[in-house]
Amino acid sequence: MAEPHVPDDAPVFVISVAAQLAGMHAQTLRQYDRLGLVTPGRTVGGGRRYSARDVALLREVQRLSQQEGVNLAGIKRIIELEAHVDALRARVTELNHELEQAYQELNSRREACGAGRSGAPLRGCRRRPSRTSGGGRRGRGTTTRTHRQHSCESRAGDIAPAMSLTTA
Repeated sequence: MAEPHVPDDAPVFVISVAAQLAGMHAQTLRQYDRLGLVTPGRTVGGGRRYSARDVALLREVQRLSQQEGVNLAGIKRIIELEAHVDALRARVTELNHELEQAYQELNSRREACGAGRSGAPLRGCRRRPSRTSGGGRRGRGTTTRTHRQHSCESRAGDIAPAMSLTTA
């Protein structure tokens, strides 16, 4: 029988085990909790339960403090900024996905409409007047040409993502 997989964020370690895994004293973990550096899960009775992710964060706090010489306030700010960057990366990924879906939908609508630069529109595809060229107003003494364009056409031709919003 296969062992169940425990997620990295599952609060499973009591404070003494987490302290041992992180290589620090349990009292240090309590202080980090009070300062908001590493916030473990809690049991119904209020006991702290640390996840594998919490233990990794404890090790990073220790590294920043001892090897890099960063004070605890600085470490807290670093952790906050890293969490913010992670959230922004997730949002960029989400927006890229939405953008790709919008491009696909637009292109499929254009294909269904028979939207090419030449030929008449297919049934159900209406024609709409485009903006006048020359920037003048119609009927005010300026000579302008009126262009007709399919409602599902774009002036730039096929719509395709020009660039992707990704981060390094």
